[in-house]
Amino acid sequence: MQTVFSTVLPDVPAAAVIWLALLALAAVVVAALVVRPTRFRAVFGERISEAARPSSIDLAEQSRERARERSRYADEVSVAASRAAVTAERRRADWSTAQDEAEETWLAYQAAEEDVRRLAAAAALPLPRTARTPAEYADRERWLHRAALDAQWRKEITVQQLSDILGGRGWDPSRHPVEQELLLRRLVRDNLRARHHAAAEREQAAWRAAETAASAARSLREEAFAALHPVVEPQAALAVVGLAGPESTRELSTGEITRELAPVARGRAAVAAY
Repeated sequence: MQTVFSTVLPDVPAAAVIWLALLALAAVVVAALVVRPTRFRAVFGERISEAARPSSIDLAEQSRERARERSRYADEVSVAASRAAVTAERRRADWSTAQDEAEETWLAYQAAEEDVRRLAAAAALPLPRTARTPAEYADRERWLHRAALDAQWRKEITVQQLSDILGGRGWDPSRHPVEQELLLRRLVRDNLRARHHAAAEREQAAWRAAETAASAARSLREEAFAALHPVVEPQAALAVVGLAGPESTRELSTGEITRELAPVARGRAAVAAY
């Protein structure tokens, strides 16, 4: 027992001094927290924020990953824009064809209308007298059938209308050839007018389809351009500068950061005019 006391007792003063030093340090820290709590909270908060903030390597990797994603997306949109441009060209060609067809049917209708006016003026004159014999009626019928066949061959009348003329349904073969020609030219004129209206409707539909395809191609080109050239906002630049540390952030003002930003090209990408 005396041996144990003789071994432990010399170390008791040193241990007491160490414990008193630790208690004094703890008391100082507690007193500092009570007197100025905001200072320590700010220091601890900055340290915690720095610990939670990603490192420069992580930021660089995230930036590269975002750039790769934008590049892939821009490539996909560019392919879609190219296909849309081809579709727009095809729609434009269809519209040009429909426009030519509408113009041709209009000219044909105008010519038929002129023929009707000319024949109407001729029919207003007294008709020449002819002998009313079976041979004369047979000649008139042959003339009507031949004129109807020629009109159908020129696609001025339909097969059903030709069948009605040949069958005498609604047509009197015994009438004078001048009257029959006037009736036939009126039928042709009405057919050409209806054909022109249908061609005009097709031309309008083709024009709308061409405009829609051209607008889709322009939108895709603009989207691809925006994906390759994103707009850098001042707030993002402030965040990047803030990663360098609080001291460097305080040295730069908002105006200086804005001046340091590289100018970004704005506007539409070059697209073919449709």
